[in-house]
Amino acid sequence: MAQSEFELIARYFSRLGADRMDVRISVGDDGAVVMPPPSRELVLVTDTLVEGAHFPVGSPAASIGHRAFAVNLSDIAAMGAEPAWALLALTIPRYDEAWLAQFSRAAGDLCRKHGVLLVGGDTTRGPLTITVTLAGIVPVGVALERKGGQAGDAIFVTGSPGDSAAGLALEQGRLHVADAMSAQILRDRFLFPTPRSEIGVALRGMASACIDVSDGLGGDLEKLCAASGCGAEVDAAALPVSEALSGAVGRELAREYALTGGDDYELLFTVPLARLGAMNNAVARGLGPVTRIGSLVAGGGVRVFARGGVMQFSGAGFDHFAR
Repeated sequence: MAQSEFELIARYFSRLGADRMDVRISVGDDGAVVMPPPSRELVLVTDTLVEGAHFPVGSPAASIGHRAFAVNLSDIAAMGAEPAWALLALTIPRYDEAWLAQFSRAAGDLCRKHGVLLVGGDTTRGPLTITVTLAGIVPVGVALERKGGQAGDAIFVTGSPGDSAAGLALEQGRLHVADAMSAQILRDRFLFPTPRSEIGVALRGMASACIDVSDGLGGDLEKLCAASGCGAEVDAAALPVSEALSGAVGRELAREYALTGGDDYELLFTVPLARLGAMNNAVARGLGPVTRIGSLVAGGGVRVFARGGVMQFSGAGFDHFAR
């Protein structure tokens, strides 16, 4: 059993993640020293996960370790960058060998998959809180932004939004699904989200604007539209609802989950009509699960069309400080 903070770090976090040759000083010193390649810019993102706010009390340690890095990998993907180095600030209520082993193993597996090396951080005692800061690399001047979309651009989303929100509802006992396989699929979409790193990199030079879906597709689309100075029209029938979700709650409610549910960590992006051919070719070559759901339009706001009418939804998204 580890007897000190320094032994804890050495045991669980000293070599967490991928092997990288661009790190000169790593875990164990007062700071990390990394060597970005020439003609590249750094993209820096950070997210904090708090027990009871971002994941239910008692969530599996493996899920917490995975999610802590996945949410940051998603932000890096939305910028079109390649993930590289991470810092971890971990606050835990007590030393728990089994919990730390599961947390670090899951975090390490995801980091290795995406080429990330943990290069530093901090550990303290207190309420369970995890903050990850992740650095990515992108060629100068090509990082994706929320702004840049124009009226006429096609709107795309990856994956199947809404699954994660249903998975969280299952974890919290707010939703009950008879089919065990569907229930497990939805739970896993919340517990172990899939960062779209490869798709984010592939969108460089092709997408006009991009955002990751963390607060709900509708709300995040409104953010993209506000940054780009335009509006959006979405076809509800085109929303990529999974069989697990539609089977669990029905197609109509599944569309509401897809529009308003959070924690998807999918990519929502726009493509100019002039680049649609390249986009379709990329999808045909196996770019990933990508679906066109609508278009940007002049004006503002988001309208969702369903069965000849306009579907009402709340696009506010999650706000920690909302009354």
